[in-house]
Amino acid sequence: MSQVVRSTGAWESELGQRLRATRKRARLSQAGLAARANVSLSAVKSLEAGRGSSLKTFISVVRALNLDTGLDRVFAVTSTVSPVAMLQGRGDVKVSG
Repeated sequence: MSQVVRSTGAWESELGQRLRATRKRARLSQAGLAARANVSLSAVKSLEAGRGSSLKTFISVVRALNLDTGLDRVFAVTSTVSPVAMLQGRGDVKVSG
């Protein structure tokens, strides 16, 4: 199975389209979203057009659209407990020194 690798520009375009679609489903104008996100109208227009923006602006818009719970899944926290430590906690493994 081959994996499609998107360029930065392709990601900007894709995310802009997704933000636009989400905004429209929420029945918000670009100006309304800008006000809700506390960003400029031109920033919203740039994001939706795939021209990029700052990370701060992107997060503000995502939060204004109530999509920020998805941000937690982007970089999921993985467990740092080792299998040996888990077994030791259950008393299944004895480690001698």
